[in-house]
Amino acid sequence: MARPKKTDQPDTAKAVELTTGAIERLTCRTDIKAQAFLRDTKAPGLRVRVTNTGTKSFVFEAKLNRQTIRRTIGDVRAWSIEEARKEANRLRVVLDKGTDPREIERQKAAAEAAEWAAEAAQAVTVGDVWPRYLAEGKPKRKDAWKPRYRADLQAMAAPGGEPKKRGTGTTRPGPLFPLLAMPLASVNEDSLKVWFDREAVAGRHQAARALMMFRGFLRWCSARPEYRKLTDRDAGRAETILEGLPQEKKRTDALESAQVPGWWAGVEQLSNRTASAYLRALLLTGARREELAALKWANVDFRWRKLTLADKVDATRTIPLTPYLAQLLATLPRVNEFVFASAGKVGRIADVRASHSKALTEAGINHLTIHGLRRSFSLLGEAAGAPAGAIAQVMGHKPSATAEGYRPRSIDALRPFLEQIEGHILTLAGVQFVADAEHGKLALVAG
Repeated sequence: MARPKKTDQPDTAKAVELTTGAIERLTCRTDIKAQAFLRDTKAPGLRVRVTNTGTKSFVFEAKLNRQTIRRTIGDVRAWSIEEARKEANRLRVVLDKGTDPREIERQKAAAEAAEWAAEAAQAVTVGDVWPRYLAEGKPKRKDAWKPRYRADLQAMAAPGGEPKKRGTGTTRPGPLFPLLAMPLASVNEDSLKVWFDREAVAGRHQAARALMMFRGFLRWCSARPEYRKLTDRDAGRAETILEGLPQEKKRTDALESAQVPGWWAGVEQLSNRTASAYLRALLLTGARREELAALKWANVDFRWRKLTLADKVDATRTIPLTPYLAQLLATLPRVNEFVFASAGKVGRIADVRASHSKALTEAGINHLTIHGLRRSFSLLGEAAGAPAGAIAQVMGHKPSATAEGYRPRSIDALRPFLEQIEGHILTLAGVQFVADAEHGKLALVAG
């Protein structure tokens, strides 16, 4: 039988000693199949694969547990024949030990991917996560942030540099802003201590409040699988940090009975009529400042004499609308949906501290916070003889079984007690009015 010529197409049905010439002459008929293989005699398992497009590569092929294992070694233009034989022999040894080379490659790729993911995770900064916290975070048992608290979170992490709303110059960065550039994984007791000490120089109470907010952020991160391993949840509770916090002083400011006439007169004389009505309404209801500021006309029921307020504990709470307060609210202009409307961008009253300060100066009262009016309602309610449970329900305090034994009352059951408190406050203020006067027309008589 004549030997094949060197210029002939290699017979793929037989194993041959691979040479450069044989590989060059190897082709695949496009009308028969998509690829063809030429086996090597010197390295069992080594083949040259040629596709019907002319692409050629070295491959390793063998059987493991009666299953054909095939793995591409590389392009024939990049690998020499001897290099391909060495790689084929290496894979043969791996296979003889009962190991699938493809599984080794998968494990290697998985390890590299895990290492890359770990490195990427280590690079995640607080600033990368903070926007998601603002969007998805929320207090316990609540659906979302209160608008005011969310605004405070944003202000605490603001970069500054904005023109001041009051005075000249630009705003300074918020206390949390320096933390945004830190990798989340590097936030620990030591790094937080350095940050807190630096911020405390500008203001210890502001730094302490920022720390409380950031602790909430760390708790949120520790509850997320993707951030859990990067987060030191207890970093903000380290003893070295806690010992530097300013001592909390419980505020007890409230109006004394003898101060009510002067305060009331000072508030009545304010040129800002909306602020004047708002401050008096705070004292007459014991509501939190934001609850009352957000009150809408849709939630004022003059017919059935009820007010529905946004509540800190529950979604809303409804309280009786007392006679004097009903007439006071009816005198306010209906500028927009808010009862205590404002020309500002939020459309409602926001900050009445300046107006309140004027009234306090007029009354000769040294100090009384806006929240102090809430405490004043509670104390004056007790002096009026109203039950503690009724006062707590009107104020929206969390139910308690102390004192008289708290039990929710209906609006009609609350009404006489709230009217009793209102009457007591008006008597102290020296104000008389006709309870059945037409809404919108206050009938006042100075006492």
